[in-house]
Amino acid sequence: MADLKTRKKDRRDRRDAYYLRDADSMHVIMPYVMPTRCANEAVMSKDFDISEVDRYVKKKNAENPSFKYTWFHVICAAVAKTIILRPKLNYFISGYRMYERKDIEIAFTVKRKFEDNSEEALARFIVNKEGGNLIEEVHSFVESFVTKVRKHNRTEGITNKFNFYQALPRPFFRFFVWILRHMEYHGIYPDSLKKDDPCYSTVYITNLGSIKMSADYHHVFEWGTNSFFIVMNEMKTIPFYKEDGTFEMKPTIRLCFTIDERIADGFYFAKSIKYLNHLLQHPELLEQDAATPVDIEF
Repeated sequence: MADLKTRKKDRRDRRDAYYLRDADSMHVIMPYVMPTRCANEAVMSKDFDISEVDRYVKKKNAENPSFKYTWFHVICAAVAKTIILRPKLNYFISGYRMYERKDIEIAFTVKRKFEDNSEEALARFIVNKEGGNLIEEVHSFVESFVTKVRKHNRTEGITNKFNFYQALPRPFFRFFVWILRHMEYHGIYPDSLKKDDPCYSTVYITNLGSIKMSADYHHVFEWGTNSFFIVMNEMKTIPFYKEDGTFEMKPTIRLCFTIDERIADGFYFAKSIKYLNHLLQHPELLEQDAATPVDIEF
């Protein structure tokens, strides 16, 4: 990880990320040998016991907030905390170079209404890496965004820009996208488009549980810089077995992870999932300052 506070400026830096000058030779060569994200997808999944998350959410909602807390808020906050503690999850490859993103950004989709013809709005939340109480930050952002989208019938984020560009003639649109891809290659993609585009986020989370569905996989995108995708499935009660053969039924959510394996190795990803699991077993830790270390046993 680059020391972002003291590192010297590099001519290969981007506006949104720092070039990783100390990357080992294998990680320097891999983007040339295997240049696409989809060809480098590592896929993992785990059933997370959310008993403590359930109790935590019920406790928060007992205070009668105007906008209820949900498992989604806790999971998003836990993912954000994990990325703060495991910074390689915030790496990406663009233009055959590896970078560390300056911000941690979480993207997700909000359905205006649960109807077939209802539009989707794409949200992108920037995490305060040195702030406190990630739960409240996520909750406040989601409340604000969802309220704008669902109650005020407003189009938000990149969706509003798409509504303009979709009317362009096909040859012009293809040429326009070709220019954008070359600008991305050179790290000069327009901030006006990037700031709301979820494909430029650290992690894209899709909450299939909210529509009572499950899936074990979602591909990463070749567009943008996103290297990390999480599918959040429907809550189910499953048995957890003990060493003596007995079991206990617990509420779980299966999270399925797709990540560009060029940014780190399998051991790093597996250890990161253990951090995430620990945070979901102790959600009160998410109320501490975001950068507070977490001690767990491996």
